[in-house]
Amino acid sequence: MMNTPNFYNDVPKITLYDPLAEFLGAAEKGIVEYGYLDAVKLAGHSCPTVAGAWLMARKALACLYGDELPVRGAIQVSFRDDQGDGVTGVIANVVGFLTGAAQSGGFKGIGGKFDRRNLLHFNADITGEIRFTRLDTGMNVEVGYHPEWVPPSPAMKELMQKAMMGVANAEERSQFGLLWQDRVRRILIDHADNAELISAIISGG
Repeated sequence: MMNTPNFYNDVPKITLYDPLAEFLGAAEKGIVEYGYLDAVKLAGHSCPTVAGAWLMARKALACLYGDELPVRGAIQVSFRDDQGDGVTGVIANVVGFLTGAAQSGGFKGIGGKFDRRNLLHFNADITGEIRFTRLDTGMNVEVGYHPEWVPPSPAMKELMQKAMMGVANAEERSQFGLLWQDRVRRILIDHADNAELISAIISGG
């Protein structure tokens, strides 16, 4: 059994309509709900980067669809940076997971429908960190993530160094993990709707 911090359950969920899931009977009416723990399992860890990817996707989908359910597989995602730069690849994995957007190795579709390939791009000529574009209307939103607005605990740096060097005792290792996840909690819960943390500019459509 996987024991995780309790706040994971309090993170706002992301719900989408997936026409492929409906067509194949995988989800009633094609409604698919994702929780933050799904992203944690995908990434294999929980950190400010995974949290930022979650919030950027949430913000972008809300901007593009308003009160409608976002349509999974009908959104193009373009990253400003290269896939190998910094944490771009980690963010892309989470965003692609949520939106269904994939590179050339994605789902090929059925009878010309539900093709998820070539919806995920890198090295795009954009200002924001990521651009999300609705394929049906052309409406797009560029989002950015500014984690410096939620700084780590001052004690975390020393604890991390000791843990990395293998000289931290059990209590120190535990405390480091608690402080690390507390920053993630503050990002996802306390600042989920902070426009300074997650910026968004809408255009097109």
